[in-house]
Formats: sequence, C-alpha cells, structure tokens
Amino acid sequence: MNVMTPPVSTPSLKEKGLDIILSDGSPHYFNYFWLRDNCPASFNADTRERSFDIFHLDAAPRAANAKIDGDALEIVWEGEDHVTRFPLSWLESYKEATPRPDPSDLPRQAWYSDHYPDVPRFSQPELMADPAARTRWIEAMLVKGFVILTDMPDSDAGLTETASLIGQVRPTFFGDYFDVRTHINPTNTAYTAAALELHTDTPAEEHAPGVQFLHCRVNSVQGGESLYADGVAVANDFRHRDPEGFKLLSEIAIPFYCEHDDYDMRSRQTVIELDQHGEVSGLTISQHMLDIIDLPQDLLDSYYPAFCRFGRMLQEDKYMMRFLMKAGECMVFDNHRIVHGRAAYSATSGDRYLRGCYTDRAEMRSTYRALVSEGRFKR
Repeated sequence: MNVMTPPVSTPSLKEKGLDIILSDGSPHYFNYFWLRDNCPASFNADTRERSFDIFHLDAAPRAANAKIDGDALEIVWEGEDHVTRFPLSWLESYKEATPRPDPSDLPRQAWYSDHYPDVPRFSQPELMADPAARTRWIEAMLVKGFVILTDMPDSDAGLTETASLIGQVRPTFFGDYFDVRTHINPTNTAYTAAALELHTDTPAEEHAPGVQFLHCRVNSVQGGESLYADGVAVANDFRHRDPEGFKLLSEIAIPFYCEHDDYDMRSRQTVIELDQHGEVSGLTISQHMLDIIDLPQDLLDSYYPAFCRFGRMLQEDKYMMRFLMKAGECMVFDNHRIVHGRAAYSATSGDRYLRGCYTDRAEMRSTYRALVSEGRFKR
C-alpha cells in the first residue's frame, strides 16, 4: 500500500505566527511567542527546565524567514542571532490545543460492598524490592482507590519507608503521623472506642492530603469492624438518582472546621469533587468536622435535603464494605475518594493500635509517570 506524504512547502509567515503543512495535508498555525519559547535550545537537558527567559526579549519574536529542511522546520529569528530547528514530528504533537497525554490519567473503576475479596493486595517487602510491583500498586490506587498491603514490619520505620515509595510524608495539623488508639483526653472521635461515621480525613484543610496509610499494628478487641465505601460509586449513582442534588453538592462549597486549644483550621469544600473531565474524582465529607453551614437560608431549603439524601446513600448496604483489619496489614487509600469509618469496639477487650500518615495524590501520580514513561528529556 502506498503511503501518501504531504507536499513539502515553504511555511507561510504571518504577523504573529506562521502556517505550516503537516502530515494531514492541512496548514496549521503556530504562534511566534510559543515557537521561540519552546525552541529545543531553550531547555537544559541536565536540569530538565527551561533556561531561556522570554521576558528578556526586547521585542515580540518574529521570524525573519522559515523553511522546511529535511524533517525539521527551521526558523531564523528577526533581530536575534538565533536559529531554531523543530522536528516536524514534534510539531505534530502540538498541532491541536490539547493537554500533553498523561499516563496517570486512568479511568476509575467503581466498587461496591462485595469488593473485599477482590481488593488489590501487595506484599510490602516485594514493593520495597521491585519497581514493577510498585507500578502495579500505584495503578491499583489510581483505578480502584483502595489497596491492602501485607507483611508490614511491626515498626514505625516500616510505615515511613512504605509511604516514601510514592511520596513524602505529608504533615497535617495533627503532625507527621497519628496514632489511633483510645486516648484518656481525646481530641478526635477516632481516639475513642465509639463508632466513627464514614468520612474523609482533615476536610478542614484547604488542601487535604490525598493518600492515607493506616498501618494495623495490633487488633485484638471485640468489635471495631472497619467500614469503607467508594465515593466514586456512590456519587456516580447519586448523579443519576438525583441530578439536581448532585449539581448542588458538586458546585456549592460548604464550611468545615477542626478546632482545639492550639489550632483553628477552616476551609470551604464541595462535597462532591469533579476532575478536569467532569467525572467524579472524590468527596469531602465529615459530619463531625462540618461547620455551621452559612449558606442563605432559602438555599438551604434545597441544599440540606440533597446533602442528607447523599449522606444516607453513603451508608446503604450496597456500597459499604465491612471487614476486620489484621495486624501486619496497611490500608492505603485515596482520601479524596474513599470514605472510611469504624464500628464501636470494647476498649477493655484487648488492644487496638493503628499508626497512620498521609502523602499527596500529585506525588503519587508523579511517581507513576516516572515509573511508566520516559518523559520529554530522553538520554
């Protein structure tokens, strides 16, 4: 089969850019500022950063002449002692105004109450030793939002080294780490033996941490069943069940707080979070950290009923996964997607100790991209 190649033609220079015919046989326009700023020579291969500063040009960039030279576009710049060569294949990637492909932008798979046997599981020692296993782990986090790590070392350092595989430990106003056990003077409902409703953590932070680690060190109490639900599954169904309620909860931000003697954290968040595609990416919800909603009272006539319908939906048996954590396991989950809670337990029936910390979703995606792609600066 003969492959048709477009005729080579001289680029057409215009006042603020140029037209060039690419592989589809059609002319495509490129702005001079954009072309000058993204000259291959503008980037330092060692730092992988742009070393050229377009702010320092005395005048707007303009091509004195341009031509096709082999498989490249060559531009001689007016008023500069500089020539740029763009591979035509590189220009092909930018002929449409679309974001650079992101390997971490994977479609989410919703899950329901029967998901526990199918939860992705990974051995911590294997993750420490094998980059391919780390890739599978992060991919499961991006797609499912919840995994269980097994064979965790019974040490504080074991949690730190595990979290560091996908990002830096992210401090919150609770500190770098938190210990979930019964406290004599608790500052949080989690530090009691009472039931803990489904929630996302630290909603009062302007940018709540994205990934949560809960390392179970010991669990011999009666009760204390863990509760998890996929906020994406619930919110997607809510979108179909109650379109107007979904619109309210995804567009209107409400206040959250966390207050004690030495901190007073406040933020405004939408209950349902949407990504750049308009798809549900997560939730922010916590009854014990919901501030007094300060929306106009007539708006509350419609907002509060929608909020309550959604909250009740989160607790439906269809969505809620229940299980007992085992010592040596670490729950890792997307804190903006997975709501979690706990049934009450008897504090005098045994010991229950979880150690937790956070990292960020952006760092997790960054680690995944580095594992699966070469980036733009190939050696």
